[in-house]
Amino acid sequence: MEIIANSALRLQVRNPTRITTVIPKSKQTGPNEVLVHWGVEETHALRDLNIKAPAPIAARYNWPGQHKPMAHQKTTAEFLTMHRRAFCFSDMGTGKTASAIWAADFLMTYKHVRRVLVVCPVSIMDSAWRADLFTFAMHRTVDIAHGAAPKRKKIVSGSAEFVIINYDGISIVEEEIRNGGFDLIIVDEATHYKNTQSKRWKTLARLLTPSTWLWLMTGTPASQSPTDAYGLAKLVNPTGVPKFFGAFRDMVQYKVTQFRWENKPTAVDTVHRVLQPAIRFTKEDCLDLPDMVYTHRHVPLTPQQARYYKKLKADRIMQAAGAEVTAQTAAVTLNKLLQISAGAVYTDEQDTLEFDISSRYSVLQEIISETSKKLLVFVPYKNALQMLHDALTADGITTEMVYGDVSASARTDIFKRFQTTPDPHVLLIQPQAAAHGVTLTAANTVVWWGPTASLETYAQANARVHRKGQADKCTVVHLESTPVEKKLYKMLAARVDIHAEILSLYKDLVD
Repeated sequence: MEIIANSALRLQVRNPTRITTVIPKSKQTGPNEVLVHWGVEETHALRDLNIKAPAPIAARYNWPGQHKPMAHQKTTAEFLTMHRRAFCFSDMGTGKTASAIWAADFLMTYKHVRRVLVVCPVSIMDSAWRADLFTFAMHRTVDIAHGAAPKRKKIVSGSAEFVIINYDGISIVEEEIRNGGFDLIIVDEATHYKNTQSKRWKTLARLLTPSTWLWLMTGTPASQSPTDAYGLAKLVNPTGVPKFFGAFRDMVQYKVTQFRWENKPTAVDTVHRVLQPAIRFTKEDCLDLPDMVYTHRHVPLTPQQARYYKKLKADRIMQAAGAEVTAQTAAVTLNKLLQISAGAVYTDEQDTLEFDISSRYSVLQEIISETSKKLLVFVPYKNALQMLHDALTADGITTEMVYGDVSASARTDIFKRFQTTPDPHVLLIQPQAAAHGVTLTAANTVVWWGPTASLETYAQANARVHRKGQADKCTVVHLESTPVEKKLYKMLAARVDIHAEILSLYKDLVD
C-alpha cells in the first residue's frame, strides 16, 4: 500500500472491481491497481475488506496548536476519528483532552461534524477545556454554557463551534441542544453517567441519534463495581449489553444475600468486552509524557465563603487605607483569605471558624474517582485538614492525616501502611510535615487543597511521589478559587520567591 499525495491510497489488490463497487470514489489506474479517495468512510470500507488502511488524520491533518502531539496522543486521535461512538480510558494527565480536540477539529475540517458539545465537571470547563481549545485549536470558536438558564440557552443556540457545559446543565437546555446542530458530544469523566436511572443519563440518551458521534472519556470506568460499566456501555455499545440492568448484574455478579452481591471471576473480562470500542494509555505507556504534569481546577467559593472572603478583604484594606502597609500586615491578610478558601480560619482568639467546603470537596471527590492509584493531598492548614479528614471518612474513603502534632512513630506507621497496604487510600498531609526524606510512591497524583507560601516546601512535597521507586508518571493538581490562589500557584511554578512578593500580592487585592 502506498499513500499518494496525502489524499488517496494506491492499492495493489486481487479484485479491484470489488473495491470500486464498495467505494464509488475509487478508480482503476492499472492492472490490479486502484486509486482510492482517502476519507473516513472510505477507510472504514477498506478495513471491512481486511485492508489495513491508516486513519486519514495521520497524513491529512497539520496538528495545529502551541504544542505538537505526542505519539500516544496521535494514536488516540486516530482512534477517535475512526469510531463514531467510542471510549477513551487513558489515565488522568496523559493529555486525552488535547487528543479529543484534535480529533474533533479534523472531523470538522472535513465536514463530518459541525458543532461539538463538551460535557464535563464545572471545575475543568474553563481551566482544562477552554484553555486547551485555545492552546490546540485557537481557530475554533468556544463558549461556556453556565449560569442562568437564559444565558445557557443563548450560548447553546448561538454560533460557537465548541460549547462546554456541565453534566446537570444539559437538562436545562435540552431542547436547545437538540436543535443546535451538535453532531459530536464529548463527555469527560464519564463515570457520572454510570446510572441509567439518573436524570442526567436519561437526558443524554434522549439527545443521541444514530448519526451522533459520542466519545466517553474516563480513566476509571468501573472502579467501584463491575455494574458501573452498564450505563456507559448502554450509551456507546447498547447492543453489547442486555436491555435491563438486572440481567447485566447477573452477568458480572452473583447474589450472596438479599442485599449482598459478589463479583464473578469473569467480571473483568465481561466489563472489558462490553466497554468497546475503547482505547487506553496508562501513564507508564506514555514514554514521551513529562515525568510531572501540572494541572489546575477552578473551584468557585461557596456563597458562605464568598461572603466572608469579601468582608475580610474589604475590612482589612479599609483598615490599611491611608497608612503604610507593611509586609507583615499584608502577609496576615493574605493568610486569612487563603484560610477562608481552604475552609476554616483561625479567629483572633485562636478558635476555628469553619466554612462550607462543598464546592472544593466535590472536586476532590472527582479527582479521587478519576485516579487509578492512591492519592496524596497537601492541606496547608491544620483546621482544614481535620475537616477534610472527617468528610472523607464519613464518605467511606479510608484516610489518614499527618501534621505537626503527629508523633514521629505514628508518622512512620502511617507512611508504611500507605506504601505497603491497601489502606489508607488517601493521605492528607500538612506540607511542612512531609517535606523531606519521605517516600510516598504508592501515589502518582498530588492534590494541593490550597497553595503554600514556601517554594521549597512546595517542591519538596511534590518530590514525595516523584522519586526513586515511582513506576508511573505523576500528576499535580492545583485547586484554586481566587485570583490570589491562582497567582500563588503561578509563582510557585515559576520558582518566584513568594515572601519577597507579598506586598505585590496585597496590591493586587486592593486593585
